[in-house]
Amino acid sequence: MTTQSSRQDITFDDVAAAAAGLRDAGNAVTLEALVDALDAGSPTAVARHLLAWRAEHEPVPEPAPAVLPPALAAELAKWAQQHAEEAGLGARAALGRYEAELEAALGESERLEAEIDSAAAARDAAQAAAEERSEEIERLTAELRNARQIAMDALVGKAKDQLAIDGKDAQLADLRAQLERSVASSSAQSDARLAAEMELVGATTARDSLAQEVKDLQAQLATAKSDRGAMRMELDALKKKAK
Repeated sequence: MTTQSSRQDITFDDVAAAAAGLRDAGNAVTLEALVDALDAGSPTAVARHLLAWRAEHEPVPEPAPAVLPPALAAELAKWAQQHAEEAGLGARAALGRYEAELEAALGESERLEAEIDSAAAARDAAQAAAEERSEEIERLTAELRNARQIAMDALVGKAKDQLAIDGKDAQLADLRAQLERSVASSSAQSDARLAAEMELVGATTARDSLAQEVKDLQAQLATAKSDRGAMRMELDALKKKAK
């Protein structure tokens, strides 16, 4: 009977040697045969070393290649082709759908780009029109400012002309008054002088002198009337100009 220590001290080399002896003797290398042959070590330790030995000396044989029967291979090929065609139909349909969606997206993109270009052109045109309108407004503003200045100058000129006309009317009235006073004074002086001359020189000389003075006064009056007519014409011209 083996001890606990001998069961634990079994090595791989012990198992390998026993397994080789069994194989060389034409016996099957099994766990039971190794345990009997070794008469040592625990079955667990022997089994562990046996697995290692088999992995090294008894590789698992490769399975024979699977050969399909011709009929089964033909059916399988037919099924594979049909499956590929059906899968291809779905893929082609999806591809066609994707291409259609892509073309629609491209068309929409081109349409949006055209709208953007049109909007940009409209914006540029509106901006140009706004600039032209701004320039026109500035020009009209300048013209209005000039027109206001011209109207103001005209009003000032008219006021000045009116003042000048009023001054000339006052001068004309003063001249008329002076002329009347002169005529009255001359008449009085002529009458006095006539009486004196009639007394001294005689009626004939006094008459001649009076006639000459009357001619002078008439000449002064005619001159005053001419000046008055000229002033009136100038006044009418100023009034037309003021209008």
